[in-house]
Amino acid sequence: MRKLFLVLPMLLAGYLVVVFALADYMRSKPFVEKLGYIPSVNTMKAMSADHRETVGALLMLKVLMYYGGLVDKASNELDMPVDYPAMSRTIDASLKLDPYNMDGYYFAQAVLTWNVGQVALANTFLERGMQYRDWDWQLPYFVGFNNAYFLKDYGRAAKYYRRAAELSGNNMFINLAGRYMQRSGSTEMAIVYLGNMARNSRDQAVKKSLLIRQAAFIRVFALEKARDAFVKQRGKLPGSLEDLVRAGLLRGIPRDPYGGKFILQSDGSISSTSGFSFSGVKK
Repeated sequence: MRKLFLVLPMLLAGYLVVVFALADYMRSKPFVEKLGYIPSVNTMKAMSADHRETVGALLMLKVLMYYGGLVDKASNELDMPVDYPAMSRTIDASLKLDPYNMDGYYFAQAVLTWNVGQVALANTFLERGMQYRDWDWQLPYFVGFNNAYFLKDYGRAAKYYRRAAELSGNNMFINLAGRYMQRSGSTEMAIVYLGNMARNSRDQAVKKSLLIRQAAFIRVFALEKARDAFVKQRGKLPGSLEDLVRAGLLRGIPRDPYGGKFILQSDGSISSTSGFSFSGVKK
């Protein structure tokens, strides 16, 4: 017992040295670089001892604060360079320290997939998390969506949807698999999914980001419905979105909430000059 009382202060002192040294270092860095450095995971594991969950949560809090500052800056215009590689490294370290922390998985799914296109990386985090959060239906649901919507891997999507159904006891996921496997990539699917993500998000910056993207896709869906009505009436694709207005199928072309301009591509798909990202808008 006496030995334990001697060891505990040493461990706590080591932990505080790491935390305060890191905090001092981060305060001295420019804002856009404040996620550029963290000690190695092994170092943090050794120094934090039984406080790994706390250190992991602090790392994730850093990511959320960093991203929240960018989302709020200049009326949601992300005109500062976003250090996504550092965000990914920090999330990875956070989840290795505490693989049960849902915030890391949620952020990876909400931001890394849509904003960075790092679907495979997000899936890596989520699939690793399933080994620990083996009761959680959300992780296989996210991976199922990623495989269906982004990767067009319908077999893997069905596999993870089934797992989500088994864990939740809700056959909705089986129905989702059956409904969307042939329509994967549909705008309607993304609207429903983003709404569910936003409702369950605990971080306001992430929620805001998801709702902005959902608003953009709702407007895309309205354009798609008008395009389909045009094709049904005339037997051909419109030449432009303005044709839909002239045909009386739209009152006007909706505004892209990211600040871009919606465009009808030659294959009939709807895109935007923004790339559905504030940083994609040319100023």
